[in-house]
Amino acid sequence: MAQFQFFDDTTSPAQGPQHIAKLRAELARRGFDGFIVPRADEHQSEYVPKSAERLAWLTGFTGSAGTAVILRDEAALVVDGRYTVQAAEQVDTSVITPVQLADATPEDWIAAHLPQGGTLAYDPWLHTSDGLKKLEQAVSRAGGKLCPVDFNLVDVIWIDRPAPPQAPVRPHPLDYAGEAAPAKLERIRRKMAEAKIDALVISDPHNLAWAFNLRGGDVGHTPLPLGYAVLPKEGRASLFFDPAKVTNEAGAAVGDLAEFVPIASFQTALDALGRTGGKVRVDSATGAVALIRRIEAAGGTVDVGADPIALMKAVKNAAEIAGSHAAHLRDGVAMARFLAWLDREAPSGKLTEIDAVEALEAFRIETGALQNVSFPSISGAGPNAALPHYRVTRSSNRPLETNQIFLIDSGAQYEDGTTDITRTVIVGEPTAEMKDHFTRVLKGHIAIAQAVFPRGTTGAQIDAFARKPLWEAGLDFDHGTGHGIGSYLSVHEGPQRIAKTGHTPLEVGMMLSNEPGFYKPGAYGIRIENLILVEPRMIPGGDREMMGFETLTFTPIDLRLVEPAIMTADEIAWLDAYHAAVREKIGPRLDAETRTWLENATRPVG
Repeated sequence: MAQFQFFDDTTSPAQGPQHIAKLRAELARRGFDGFIVPRADEHQSEYVPKSAERLAWLTGFTGSAGTAVILRDEAALVVDGRYTVQAAEQVDTSVITPVQLADATPEDWIAAHLPQGGTLAYDPWLHTSDGLKKLEQAVSRAGGKLCPVDFNLVDVIWIDRPAPPQAPVRPHPLDYAGEAAPAKLERIRRKMAEAKIDALVISDPHNLAWAFNLRGGDVGHTPLPLGYAVLPKEGRASLFFDPAKVTNEAGAAVGDLAEFVPIASFQTALDALGRTGGKVRVDSATGAVALIRRIEAAGGTVDVGADPIALMKAVKNAAEIAGSHAAHLRDGVAMARFLAWLDREAPSGKLTEIDAVEALEAFRIETGALQNVSFPSISGAGPNAALPHYRVTRSSNRPLETNQIFLIDSGAQYEDGTTDITRTVIVGEPTAEMKDHFTRVLKGHIAIAQAVFPRGTTGAQIDAFARKPLWEAGLDFDHGTGHGIGSYLSVHEGPQRIAKTGHTPLEVGMMLSNEPGFYKPGAYGIRIENLILVEPRMIPGGDREMMGFETLTFTPIDLRLVEPAIMTADEIAWLDAYHAAVREKIGPRLDAETRTWLENATRPVG
């Protein structure tokens, strides 16, 4: 039985028509022609509390990204390529039309479908300034009007909406944080001074947690305390939380740095901030339009831009790096035990996707250090592995069948570090095509692992390294190659990423994932993911500062899926060296039976 994950279907396509009918009645009552429902909370979080799962409640779609536009006579759900299949399965398509983001953005759909002169309502707490500008342009193209509402219209009709979460706010030990909060705030204020900012509104809970060395449990799988902070250029900061969440330990840890203020007072505090007439930075990525308007209405000047904390948080210090090393060795033991168990049990034909999730979670629990999983495990057998963001439920649960690929993408939250790893294995014998495609993904993975690049290089510039072996065969994958990783925070952390959209220069100390893939719809999926750390590289004879990646993850890559004939000698040498490191680091921590399995699983190819 899993402790941190569940497998029940939480929604049904049948709920969409009845909930949308209620929303339309509310639209008619208020004289609106439509309402936009993004998958977002007030902080633009990836994982949101149950009280903010408005999109799922309204439509039945449970993906982590998507936007519904509900008009009086038609409705659309816009999702990206990760969720095309899921959206079609989870919503009643006779009432809601799934739209691929590649075909039309929510704004495109609004411009084409909002009635001439129609009024589209929106919740200003769920949209950023940039997002609102796009909406305004779309509504203008339709000859309509955009109207904010004081109270979310979904909340009006969601009678049994869950209460906001009240998990305790607790301190994050300095041994793991590596830098005391006063030193962090001093650095942040230096950045504020450079930008001539009088105050910073911290709307991203990840940034708040990092800056004040706090953690919580308000959302699934990420130790976040949901709240806000206001940091003036001088004096005490204000932290806005529900008072029921604030522990004595948190109060003692924060001390004189800040005062805890009830969240109910937050909007009044924004009024007071505006009345000072100063220049207030609001984060362009997570700051709601409602924040901006409140401050401006009170006379303040809002400077919409990047929260300087995001980039500071992305660059890990020595303690965070040491913690990640420890977490990955611990996690590597759990993964080795799991893969050895899988090799023993899967040939019986009795294992299912859920069995695999529960077993891996159990091995992680046995480390004695697991705080949570870092996201719901993606456990896909056969055709389900071709869905990059598949989440197994009791209704979708498949057996691990002979001669099929099985993919498991999972991670752990340990207090000293966050992990994320994907392994693709074969149950039985692979086809030649499977081996070819797996090896091309592996070649791309190795290309990223071995990349050397000058300071100032962005993830967008090296993303193609992972794709070249696939492109040569007319293949590709539709997700980024890597995302940033938090330190006992979000498993998906920006602004750094290896992707076509990754325009933040990589810096020494940043952690990212390295996870190219390939997906054959209806047949199988392949992804190989390790976490990597940006480190300095000395190149003899070079004339500039260079960087490369240290691999943090140590878990065998399934050699049964490798086709050495299409690998270079250098690639084979990397694979053999990686597996030698796995044996060296993980082997001594295993029992004799698992160690024997590991020796075979990491045998040299060359």
